[in-house]
Amino acid sequence: METEQVADAVAERRERLIALSREIWDRPQTAFEETDAAERLVRALADRGFDVEVGVGGVETGFVARYGEGDPVVGTMGEYDALPGLSQRAAATREPVEAGAPGHGCGHNLFGVGSLGGAFAVADAIDAGAEGTVVYVGTPAEEAGAGKVYLARAGAFDDVDALVAWHPGWYNAPTKGSCLAVNGFEVTVRGESAHAAAAPEAGRSALDGIQLLNTAVEYMREHVPDPVRLHYVITEGGDAANVVPPEATAEYLVRAPSRELVEEVSDWFRQAARGAALMADVDVDVTQTSGVYGVRPNETLGDAIRSTMADLGPFEIDGADAALADDLRASLGDVSGAVATLDPEHREAARDAAYFTEPIDALDAGTTGSYSTDSGDVSQIVPLGRMTTATFPVGTPLHSWQAVAASGSTGVEGMLYAAKTIGGTLVRLLEDPDLLASVVAEFEDRGGAAGYESPMPADADPYELLGVERPGFDPDFGGNVTTVERAGDD
Repeated sequence: METEQVADAVAERRERLIALSREIWDRPQTAFEETDAAERLVRALADRGFDVEVGVGGVETGFVARYGEGDPVVGTMGEYDALPGLSQRAAATREPVEAGAPGHGCGHNLFGVGSLGGAFAVADAIDAGAEGTVVYVGTPAEEAGAGKVYLARAGAFDDVDALVAWHPGWYNAPTKGSCLAVNGFEVTVRGESAHAAAAPEAGRSALDGIQLLNTAVEYMREHVPDPVRLHYVITEGGDAANVVPPEATAEYLVRAPSRELVEEVSDWFRQAARGAALMADVDVDVTQTSGVYGVRPNETLGDAIRSTMADLGPFEIDGADAALADDLRASLGDVSGAVATLDPEHREAARDAAYFTEPIDALDAGTTGSYSTDSGDVSQIVPLGRMTTATFPVGTPLHSWQAVAASGSTGVEGMLYAAKTIGGTLVRLLEDPDLLASVVAEFEDRGGAAGYESPMPADADPYELLGVERPGFDPDFGGNVTTVERAGDD
């Protein structure tokens, strides 16, 4: 099947895919609570004939859907969690739907549905005679909780030969760079309360323990390699200045370019926490709340994605969406800094456009970005090709109200473009054994999957770690949908 045929398969489902993305946008839910989005995606996959397992890895809103038979097995994945506090209407002024409510500031409503459209196009190719299987993995809680880590720990990606995924952005390009691995920690200190003026000697301040640990972290910064990043925030420090705080809590992140370095610095951090507790004469608990690998690039897949984009060419935003796109772009003000990240030949075109949709080469080849993503764990298990497409006006920062507004309006054209690119690239992998062999060979040359160990302990439960109640997600799908039983369930 040619790229043009894949694009036609996506275009035939245009209105349904747009409607689905907006239904998810209208009902934003945060990490591990995305029951509405998961149910809509699972039903769409089941209706198309995919066999779906729900509740994979003990994550109720995580699922794996399969279509076809035998090898090769190609796949994609979708995110669908929203961000807290980013509620916003599809308008060019700051206007929450509900103050303080969540919103899709990273475009994950588009992410989940764009990948879905790509998977459907591959299923069409299989129906037309292409040999193999296509897999769609529903991956919740990217923004908080690293849901892919738990699905990876459960083997959700183990039999996939190559996977292509994307993320909303403001230009069309493959992603060839890496990023930082990270560990997250929650530190809880317990002391003794007392009147801070009348009987300070009777108290032991939990807040002192946290502050001493933070001082230690500041001194650590001098003696870690430059790429290492250490962050912290005090989430609970006491209730009144005249009461010695009996309990205090803080959150910490340790980032580095490799898992090995993250673990090395994390061990030092744990020692610092014990030392701070000794100095303050308090008790301390250090709980690892998250952990992910950096992304392992696959430039062969990146080149295949770029080739598919070249076949597709640019796309247009027109009609009422064009006017809204212009207004959203104007609301951003000066975006020259963002435009400067483009190669010189494209800067002028992007500077004067609401949307910049010309496909371009990867901007990050050979670099390590200062962000972290749970896609890193997937890339350690299966060759992963990544890309971004123009779902937002030029220069739009992620996690902004403008990103929320575009995700519910003008961003659908970039979502459909992602579906076409994913579908076209995956079909090429099914039909071109030499290309797939080259993708796998690069993956093996970069270390393969043999050395992967989950960064989270086998008994780590994301709901407990995040303090999120299990949503009890077990709708009656029927037919070709099964729910995976969790360990300990009757």
